[in-house]
Amino acid sequence: MAFNRPKTFDELSSPSRRRFVLGAASAGAMMALGGLPGLVQAKSRPQDVVELSGRTIDLNIGYQKVNITGTERTATTINGSMPAPVLRLKEGQRVTLNVANGLSDDTSIHWHGLILPENMDGVPGISFDGIKPGESYKYEFDVVQNGTYWYHSHSGFQEQTGHYGPIIIEPKDGYPYKFDREHVVMLSDWTDEDPEDIYAKLKKLSHYYNFSERTTGDLVDDIQQKGLSQTMADREMWNNMRMSDRDISDVTGYTYTFLMNGVTPDDGWVGQFKKGEKVLLRFINAAAMTFFDVRIPGLKMTVVAADGQYVKPVSVDEFRIGVAETYDVIVEPEDNAPYTVFAQSIDRSGYARGTLTPDPALRAEVPAMDAKPILTHGDMGMGHHGMHGGGHNMGGDMDHSGHNMGGNNSSGGMDHSGHNMGGGMEHRNHKMNTQKRRGSLLKVASNGMDHSGHNMGGGMDHSGHSMGTTKSGSKSKYQMGSGLAGYGSAAEITHAKEEYGPHVDMRAETPQYRMDDPGIGLRDHKEKLGRKVLTYADLRNLYPTPDKRQPDREIELHLTGNMSRYMWSINGVKFADAEPLQLNYGERVRITLVNDTMMNHPMHLHGMWSDLETGDHKYIPRKHTVIVQPGAKISYLVTADAKGSWAYHCHLVYHMMGMFRKVTVS
Repeated sequence: MAFNRPKTFDELSSPSRRRFVLGAASAGAMMALGGLPGLVQAKSRPQDVVELSGRTIDLNIGYQKVNITGTERTATTINGSMPAPVLRLKEGQRVTLNVANGLSDDTSIHWHGLILPENMDGVPGISFDGIKPGESYKYEFDVVQNGTYWYHSHSGFQEQTGHYGPIIIEPKDGYPYKFDREHVVMLSDWTDEDPEDIYAKLKKLSHYYNFSERTTGDLVDDIQQKGLSQTMADREMWNNMRMSDRDISDVTGYTYTFLMNGVTPDDGWVGQFKKGEKVLLRFINAAAMTFFDVRIPGLKMTVVAADGQYVKPVSVDEFRIGVAETYDVIVEPEDNAPYTVFAQSIDRSGYARGTLTPDPALRAEVPAMDAKPILTHGDMGMGHHGMHGGGHNMGGDMDHSGHNMGGNNSSGGMDHSGHNMGGGMEHRNHKMNTQKRRGSLLKVASNGMDHSGHNMGGGMDHSGHSMGTTKSGSKSKYQMGSGLAGYGSAAEITHAKEEYGPHVDMRAETPQYRMDDPGIGLRDHKEKLGRKVLTYADLRNLYPTPDKRQPDREIELHLTGNMSRYMWSINGVKFADAEPLQLNYGERVRITLVNDTMMNHPMHLHGMWSDLETGDHKYIPRKHTVIVQPGAKISYLVTADAKGSWAYHCHLVYHMMGMFRKVTVS
C-alpha cells in the first residue's frame, strides 16, 4: 500500500557531508549531476529554491546528507535539493515529468491539488503501484488550472524526511491582480529522528513530545482566577476523560526544527523587495504535522488565493495555515526597512522565520511567540461552554422542528448496523443511541460501555428540511453548514457504519459549524492584540460557483481516534478495515465532517475540488484541503467528475494510516 516502511537513516547510502539547503548550493548540487534541462536560477530571491520549467522535466529522488541542527542526518531529496525545486508550469500545456527512484525503497510523487487522470495522481495502492528502487515512472498530463500547489511523496514517511517541493502554475489569461515581485514561502518541520521512531514513541505514549502540561503554578493561577471549586471541577473533568487541555500538537518543537524554504530560524530565509513594490508571497505548508500561524509585523496581508484558487481579496494581519494548505497574499512595504515573516507553530513550541528586506544585510526584530493555547469545552464539542470568542452556535436561532442540529441526536452514536457505506440511506426512523458520559457533557466511548441507548428521535423525517433558516425564516450570518449556504438540505443523508471499539475514546456531543472561528490560540487576537485573523468565513471565490446544483445526497463522516493508544480512524474504522466510499459519476454530494477528537485535522480529497460552504453559495471557495477544528463540524460540496479510485485522508502524516478512505467514482 502507500505506507512502505523506510530504512533507518543508518542504512541509507548518500553523498558526502555538507550543509546546504537552497539557492546556489542547490543549483551547484544539480549542476554537479550534469545539469538539468529547463533549469532556471531564481531571480532576485536570495536563498530561494531553484526552479524547473518546460514541457519535459526530469526529477531524481535520492538520499542527501544534511546538517540542519548541527548533527549530520540523511534527507530524502529531489535533484539534491530540500525543498525540491519549484516546478513552474503553464496552464494549458501538456507536461511530462520523468521521475527516477534512487532510493532503496519504493517511492512516489503526488501532485497535491492538481486535477489530473487517476493513474497520474501518484498514490501507491490506489492509483498506481509506486516506483520501485532503480526504476522510473513517467507522469504525463494536461495542466488544466493555475495557482500555487505543491508535490510530495505518498510513500512511507518520506515526506517527513524532505520529499516535498512547490508547484507554481502560470495562468494562460493573466493574473486577476497586479504584483511586481513574488516569493515562494514553503514551511516545513524537520526532525533528526527517524520518523519510524517518532511513530513508535507516539504509539507507546501519545503525549511523549508535549512539554506544556499543567504545573503547580498553573493550578495556583487557575484558583486565583476561577476559584477553588470551579478549578477542581475543571480538573476532575479532564482527569476523568484522561485527556489534557494542553494537547495541541502530537509532535512539537522538542524534536522539530521549523523551516522556511529549508532555512532554520537561526539563519532565516531572506527575500528582497524594493520600496513601493507589490510583493506576492505564495505560502505553502509542507509540514508533516505542524500548523503555523503566520504574520508579518508592520505589514497588512491581502489574501488573494486559497489552495491555488482566487478569492475576493481579504485584508488580514494573521492567518493560520494547516498542513497541506496554500495561501497567496500580497504585501506592499511602504518603508525602506526589513520585515520579519513570522510563522509560529500552533502549540507555540517554536517558529519558522524569514525576512523581507530591501537589503540582504538588514534584518528585522523577531517577535515573541504568543501565549500557549489551552483547549476549552467548545473545542471538545461541548457547545458554548468555555468558548472565548468565535465559535458561534450556528444552529442557535434555527427552527428545530424535526431537527436537533447540535444535541444528542446529531448523528453521534446512531445505530447504523447493516447499512452500506455508500448507499442512499435516507435519514428517517433511526434509533439514535447515546453513550454513557464520563465528565461533563463529553461523550466518551470505550469497550464495555452500555450502548443500548435511548430512542432520541425515531420517526423523525429528515428529508427535505431546510436546516439554515432562523425562526423568522431569515438566514443567520453564521449559519454555514448543512443546507446553510442557500442550497437546502440534501435529499438523502448517507452514514457509514459507525463502530465504537478500541479505535474511539471520545465523541463530540454538540459539534458546531464554526466557520467564523479563527481557532484555538487566535480567538482573542482582534480584541486584545488588534490583529485581524483570517477565517474560512472570509473566503469567497473570485468567480461564480461553477456547479450550482443542489446536492443529491449527504455523506456524514466522523473523524475519530483513541489518543492513549494513538489510533486514528473515520467512523471508528481504520483504513485497513474500511470499505471504499462510493460516488456516482456526475453527482453532486455534500460531505459533512464531524471532528470527534481534540486535534485539528486537515482533510484532503484527491482528484476533485471541495467546495467549502462558507455562507455565500454564489461564490463558494474551492479547496483541496479542509481543516476541521476540534469538536466542530464542517461541510463542503463535491462534484464527482473524476472517474476512478482516489485517496481521501487526514494530511497529518502520523494520522494518515488510519484516518484514510478510498473513494471510488463510477
